[in-house]
Amino acid sequence: MRSLQDRPPINFAMPPFKFSTNIEVRFRDLDALGHVNNAVYLTYFEIARLHYWKKLFGSEAFTRHSFVVVRAECNYRSPAHAGEVLQVFARVSELKRSSFIFEYEIVEAHTGRIVADGSTVQACFDPEVKKAKPIPHELRDSILEFEKVEGQATTE
Repeated sequence: MRSLQDRPPINFAMPPFKFSTNIEVRFRDLDALGHVNNAVYLTYFEIARLHYWKKLFGSEAFTRHSFVVVRAECNYRSPAHAGEVLQVFARVSELKRSSFIFEYEIVEAHTGRIVADGSTVQACFDPEVKKAKPIPHELRDSILEFEKVEGQATTE
């Protein structure tokens, strides 16, 4: 059996997103121009990632697997405003030896208007030695199983 270091990255032939969560735009999310501030979109990505994680691992989601975000990217497509409901889609699109990539798409829930999209790279992290570590088998297997399931996005 090949070790994790010898395995090539896993790139999924991506079907539609299987996970999403809704977020209502709050007044505190707005900037001086009356639309969602650019930095807030990374918080929306984080909220979706948190709910995705809880869906896969339940209430122990954050004690079982530790990771750090090492890169974040956001593309702004159209402005979002107070009171709009945004549907934030999230999926893991790539698994490497110690890191994995989340992709996101944010749409206005009632019209389907694309508001933003982006990605984050997470590295599994050992807090005791303060270094990256290989993706645990349970984490890798759970993501692969979830992302390959057929069906529509589930909203949490």
